Amino acid sequence: MSDRIPARADVSAENKWSIEDIYASDELWEKDLAKAGEYAEKIESYRGKLRGSAEALLEYFKLDDELTLLFDSLINYAQRKSDEDTRVAKYQDMCGRMEMLFVKISRASAFAVPEILEISDERIEQFLKEEPALELYRKALYRIRRRRAHILSENEERLMALAGEMMGSPETIYSMFNDADLKFPDAVDKDGNLHQVTHESYIPLVQNPDRTLRKSAFDGLYHTYENFKNSSAEMLSAQVKTLVFRARARKYQSTLEMALDQNEVDTKVYRSLIDAVHDNMGLMHRYVKLRKKALGLSELHAYDLYTPIVEGVEDNVPFEQAKREVLEALAPMGEDYLKIFREGLQNGWIDVLENEGKRSGAYSAGAKVHPFVLLNYKNTLNWEFTLAHEMGHAIHSYLSNKNQPTVYSDYVIFVAEVASTCNESLLMQYLLNNTTDKKRKAFLVNYFLEQFRTTLYRQTMFAEFELMINEKVERGEPLTAESLCAMYHQLNAGYYGEDLIVDKELDMEWARIPHFYYDYYVYQYATGFSAAIALSGRILDEGDRAVKDYIGFLSAGCSSDPITILRGAGVDMASKKPIEDALKLFSNLLDEMEELLN
Repeated sequence: MSDRIPARADVSAENKWSIEDIYASDELWEKDLAKAGEYAEKIESYRGKLRGSAEALLEYFKLDDELTLLFDSLINYAQRKSDEDTRVAKYQDMCGRMEMLFVKISRASAFAVPEILEISDERIEQFLKEEPALELYRKALYRIRRRRAHILSENEERLMALAGEMMGSPETIYSMFNDADLKFPDAVDKDGNLHQVTHESYIPLVQNPDRTLRKSAFDGLYHTYENFKNSSAEMLSAQVKTLVFRARARKYQSTLEMALDQNEVDTKVYRSLIDAVHDNMGLMHRYVKLRKKALGLSELHAYDLYTPIVEGVEDNVPFEQAKREVLEALAPMGEDYLKIFREGLQNGWIDVLENEGKRSGAYSAGAKVHPFVLLNYKNTLNWEFTLAHEMGHAIHSYLSNKNQPTVYSDYVIFVAEVASTCNESLLMQYLLNNTTDKKRKAFLVNYFLEQFRTTLYRQTMFAEFELMINEKVERGEPLTAESLCAMYHQLNAGYYGEDLIVDKELDMEWARIPHFYYDYYVYQYATGFSAAIALSGRILDEGDRAVKDYIGFLSAGCSSDPITILRGAGVDMASKKPIEDALKLFSNLLDEMEELLN
């Protein structure tokens, strides 16, 4: 039997994040929770006053900033503690109480937006002249007022707030099912040895050169999901129905319009991404054919998609090596950027290793005290890139929090994946430039090709699936396990082409993807990847000027709309050009890979 996953208590302190930087104890969290509970009454005291004077409006915005900072600490502490071990009921309870308090505060503040909308444009300008400190909130006022058509009456807003906790239930239920309850059978290798299958060990297992082990892990994981296919379909159906309800209640034409409008992104960006990828589907089919040939297989299956097509190259990257190489790769970003990165490595930003019950995957949470990065690090190249990726998020949060006032410090999701993927691109360029061994270079080019497959193509496929299931519910059609599997099978066949056997087990992959509960999140991995390819190239080509523009982007928070902020860094995501340019690079990499293999 392979090494088992340790309990949380058995993980060394140096591999844990410093959650005590937020609160030294649960008791201090409880005190602040009680303090936050008092804000509902404070908020209510401004009812009917916001349209009356500039002073009252300014006070209300400042009160909202205070509560934002308090909630930042409360939410980050409870959620990070819960994610350390999702089985601990105490921290599940703390998260639940936070959700209930958030609903209470939302209910108390339901009057605010309708009142602000009642103020005429002329009176808003008068308020801004009367109270110069209110000028800080001009953009915030604009963002409230630009969505006038989607804001409801005070009573209707209160009902929406009351329903908030209930509408978050599908994601919460799925998270508990997927992270805390679901267990997979051990995989068996060609010699009969057993290997533990978890969310974190699965990818390393299907990257293994032992095809028997790959198939065993693949079958065991997806057969487990298949055992719960009807429950999984109902969870996802409930999520989509919630989105459709919200979109219709707020008078949007679709859930897509509602989701993207929150980030000030036009739906054309989403559809243009799908169109651009469809126009270049032949490149993915060419890559699949190349993979099949390089592996020497008569049939290529889904469990063959992750294993390296170059044999004999060691894929062992201990965490210390990963830290050193990522820092060297990011040297073009300048010493100020590297200083922040080192601070994160040395001062408890990162929770490094997997433990029993720990939330799967990886993320960065941009807390005000400092970011918190969750990893489940395995000694592979993939996890080295994950370190670079999540620290890109973390430094983005750090700089936005440092340079923007509270009201504009939280960058929108559309730009979130740019900073993370730019770090990955710089790491790849560094590794390629510092590799003279032909086989090692082919291994890295293969990894880069896989980034295109999994980030640009696969995430766009996810985005297309998400759009399909939302449109299906919007048409009044049910989501069943059978219909979800059929749609997912169709997409896989189209994206991968005739050289991949689309195993029936893969039809259940939709049940494994938590991002389908994040409300049109996944497309931003693909757009962010495309933007990052462009920006990393500019940084390497132009040096200090490009770095200055890029740091300006990282420091901008949400002080402007995301398309404008990215244009300032040197990329226009309102056009297809970044996506098409990224796909040209994919084509060039395919040429290079074919030459290296020959």
